[in-house]
Amino acid sequence: MSVDDGVERLARLPTEDLGHAQVDTHRELRCGFSEVVFGAGKHPAELVSIARSILCESNRLLVTRVSEESATTLATELPGACVHARARAVTVGLPAVDTGTGLVAIVSAGSSDAPVALEAEITARMLGAHTRLVTDVGVAGIHRVLSRVEELRAARVIVVIAGMEGALPSVVGGLVERPVIAVPTSIGYGASFGGLAALLGMLNSCAAGVTVVNIDNGFGAGFAAAKINALGNEDG
Repeated sequence: MSVDDGVERLARLPTEDLGHAQVDTHRELRCGFSEVVFGAGKHPAELVSIARSILCESNRLLVTRVSEESATTLATELPGACVHARARAVTVGLPAVDTGTGLVAIVSAGSSDAPVALEAEITARMLGAHTRLVTDVGVAGIHRVLSRVEELRAARVIVVIAGMEGALPSVVGGLVERPVIAVPTSIGYGASFGGLAALLGMLNSCAAGVTVVNIDNGFGAGFAAAKINALGNEDG
C-alpha cells in the first residue's frame, strides 16, 4: 500500500473515534473476532457509521438486537448485509449453513425460544463453528430430546435454551459428556418473573458441567460455545 494509505490505517489503531462511539479496531487481533455491535438504543445512522468502521478492518460484521428500522437501514447502506429478522441481527460475511469446523449444537425447549436460539446459532457460525439447531425438544415431551441424544453427543459443546422453569439444560447435562451452556429465556407466565425463575433453576442445576449465561443472552452463549469449539481445532 502507499505511504498515505498506511498512515491512514495506522491513524485508526487501536481505536477509531467516531464522536458517538470508540470503535475497537484491534479486537480481532486480541480476541479472534472483530467487535460485535449491540444495536439496541443506537440510532440507525450511528450503527451504519460503526459498521463501516469495522468493515474497514474485517470482512465480517455482526450487529445484534437491532430494531426493524435499523435493520432496514443497515441492509440498504452496507453491501452484502443480511437481515435475520427473527434473531434481531444483521450480518455481513456470515458463513453458509453446514460449513465451519467442529460442531456446536443449539438446543431449544420450545419454538417460542427461537429468537434467542437463532441469535446463538448465528453468533457461533460467525465465529467459524459448524452449527446444528435442535428445536422444540422441551421436557414436557421428554421423549423428544431423548430421541436426539446421539446427535447431541456428536457435538463439542451444547447450548441449551429454555424458558418457563428452565429444566432442559439439567436433562441434557445428565445425558452427555459435553459442556453445556444454559440460556434462560424470558418466556413464561407471571411466576417466571421475566426469566428469573429459569435463571435460578439453571444456576441450581444438579447436572455437572452446566454453566449459565444471562437471561435471553443467545449472543453470549453462542460466542462462548464457538470459542470452546475452536479449542478442538487446536488439538487436531
